[in-house]
Amino acid sequence: MKTTSRSLFWPKTLVHALALAPLGLLAWQAWAVAKTGGDALGADPVAEIEHRLGLWALRLLLITLAITPLRQLTGRTVLLRFRRMLGLYAFAYASLHFAAYLVLDLRGFWLQIFEEIAKRPYITVGFVAWLLLVPLAVTSTQGWIRRLGRRWGQLHKAVYAIAVLAVLHFWWLVKSDIREPALYAGILAALLAWRLRKAWERRKARTLAAASAAAPGQ
Repeated sequence: MKTTSRSLFWPKTLVHALALAPLGLLAWQAWAVAKTGGDALGADPVAEIEHRLGLWALRLLLITLAITPLRQLTGRTVLLRFRRMLGLYAFAYASLHFAAYLVLDLRGFWLQIFEEIAKRPYITVGFVAWLLLVPLAVTSTQGWIRRLGRRWGQLHKAVYAIAVLAVLHFWWLVKSDIREPALYAGILAALLAWRLRKAWERRKARTLAAASAAAPGQ
């Protein structure tokens, strides 16, 4: 049965709601802290806000990368219809993470960001990951896909480097307990290993096909 935009309305609405839920909860807790001075965001609200925004950017990025393996395992091509949406949400959370750092941490001394980038490796890789996300978000429209043609796919392969940098940013940020960043590093390693295996299988199939076509008597 052909999948139509109308049939995807409610699934897409659910994905939008789930992607926005962490941001809504964070905004409500930040409002509660500002209003009542409670501890909904822990002892360091600024650090908690930055951490959660960055964590959800990473999670959504990994979910986006998981779409292709899930499609290959299940045969449900409709999953690809959600990949761009999830990628844009990953970019949105990453941008909010960066904005929270500029506004809440640097408190308006935004030019200090260049000193921080040069001085702190975890900020350097995080900033590079965000910069690489920008052109991917800008070129995510159908118009850009048509304009770039084959180059669009080549450009968007940068998402693999972005994911590695994002995990590295999280790993270097954590000072003691690395179990959580190690978990995401493991998930990313599995996703990349799956792609490498599929690429090897495609290459092997092409080599066998070429050898068969060149064999005598064919």
